[in-house]
Amino acid sequence: MSHSDIVPPVPEPGRIAHRKSNDGQTLWDRWLPGLRTLRGYQMIWLRHDLVAGLVLTTMLIPVGIAYAVASGVPGIYGLYATIVPLLAYALFGPSRILVLGPDSSLAAVILAVVLPLSGGDPHRAIALAGMMAIVSGVVCILAGIARLGFITELLSKPIRYGYMNGIALVVLISQLPKFFGFSIETDGPLRNVWEIATAVMAGKTNWAAFMVGAGTLAVILLLKGNKRVPGILIAVAGATVAVGVLDLAARAGVSVLGSLPQGLPAFAIPWITRADIVPVLIGGCAVALVSFADTSVLSRVYAARTRTYVDPNQEMVGLGFANLTAGLFQGFPISSSSSRTPVAEAAGAKTQLTGVVGAIAVALLLMVAPNLLQNLPTSALAAVVIASAIGLIEVTDLRRIYRIQRWEFWLSIVCTIGVVVLGAIEGIGLAIVIAVIEFLWDGWRPYSAVLGSPEKIRGYHDIKRYPDARLIPGLVLFRWDAPLFFANAELFNDRVLDAVATSPWPVRWLVVASEPVTSVDVTSADMLAELDETLRGAGIKLCVAEMKDPVKDKLKRFGLFAKLGETAFFPTIDDAVESYLVIYPVG
Repeated sequence: MSHSDIVPPVPEPGRIAHRKSNDGQTLWDRWLPGLRTLRGYQMIWLRHDLVAGLVLTTMLIPVGIAYAVASGVPGIYGLYATIVPLLAYALFGPSRILVLGPDSSLAAVILAVVLPLSGGDPHRAIALAGMMAIVSGVVCILAGIARLGFITELLSKPIRYGYMNGIALVVLISQLPKFFGFSIETDGPLRNVWEIATAVMAGKTNWAAFMVGAGTLAVILLLKGNKRVPGILIAVAGATVAVGVLDLAARAGVSVLGSLPQGLPAFAIPWITRADIVPVLIGGCAVALVSFADTSVLSRVYAARTRTYVDPNQEMVGLGFANLTAGLFQGFPISSSSSRTPVAEAAGAKTQLTGVVGAIAVALLLMVAPNLLQNLPTSALAAVVIASAIGLIEVTDLRRIYRIQRWEFWLSIVCTIGVVVLGAIEGIGLAIVIAVIEFLWDGWRPYSAVLGSPEKIRGYHDIKRYPDARLIPGLVLFRWDAPLFFANAELFNDRVLDAVATSPWPVRWLVVASEPVTSVDVTSADMLAELDETLRGAGIKLCVAEMKDPVKDKLKRFGLFAKLGETAFFPTIDDAVESYLVIYPVG
């Protein structure tokens, strides 16, 4: 077997795939990557894609049903949310082997909207969830067209860990009642824990259902490490057979899935009431954020493995169309799957055809054998979701973050607590707010330093780090480690004046080492003009060294370059020091 039989073509050895321009691509090539893949399809891949698609099907069915139930909608809609979105992503998605479908990371977000608004009505629940999928799809498509694929990069790793850990805990807690074989009034994760503990202590546990769920969970976790063994299929099939053979539904009251409706999902617009619009819009946007954050990370991982480039903006478009079609064909919000994609990869998937085969196989099940899963116990479905939730929880890397930067660790913990206490959507909102604050903080209160010339080290460095650094009488070298903008302009002014006030000699020149300054806005430019007036009044010349040309161009537009004078700008700190020493030589 040749190397081309194993993986899709990759760049030449020693080379890495890079961003490609749109030159030479037709409009169809750009917006429909699946057609481009089809034109270059090699028949030698077909066998691998067919086998991988059939293997993938063994996970798509039980997982789709389990995540539907966890999202607050009947299990059949998990299969509806699998079929059409896989076909849509195969056409619009840029990643060759990424698998999309119902996902545990979205379950808590969907449930937070569906549960309080549906009032237990399954038809209303799927209408709400379907409209969330449409909102999410439209948001992703518009964001992709606007080339906003970078926005999820604003969420730092600790924050992503925080909200995903929180969502994992919320999902896990929501499945415990089904796992123990009883039901409770759902009223938030913390109250649910109390209700669950009270019910267990009161002896409401259905031990037959619990044993089936525990056995299913144990098998899934034991076989999880082996990608070539369908652990979920084995566990769920075993539980289904056991319940059917022992007639546990009738004898022990074990809740089962029941017969599935025969036939394929139909096109249907999910109508909602006017009162539902705001929560559905908020939920749909939250879904878009979470699903694309997951999808972009997973997509980059598999693009790196195959040494190909995946456009994050097209990835957003592909995810958007998958969600849009899910909402229009009786489905609910979907995302990429970190559990099903590795199964497809391990089974030898080469292209998007793997997902198409999986979608067709699920559709055939609904048309030919809808009663095949009627004895599937709900405690086993809960075990599938619990296993997935456990897989979402990140501990190892958080321990590393705790060792190297504790404030980011505690930031992650705050996000987790926010999701668990406030709820999935509110918690994600909190995570976004914290992310923005974190993003602004370094620029809002940046580091600054007075520079000197240390012994035996070239250049000028922070005198706090090098207390022996030599200072030049009458000259203050001041470094500002951030862009200058409205939020930090006054702080810059104060720190410059502090540096002047603490100088051991009367100051003649103040030189701003501005290499780290990447931008200047109007507010900060006006502040610099006022600072120059203040310093001139004290007999001090304000100079600038190492300023980047684009920033200098802004100062010219603001009129500040002319105000300070061309002689106040130096290409390097050394040039500024030499010019100062020419005028004020040190004896």
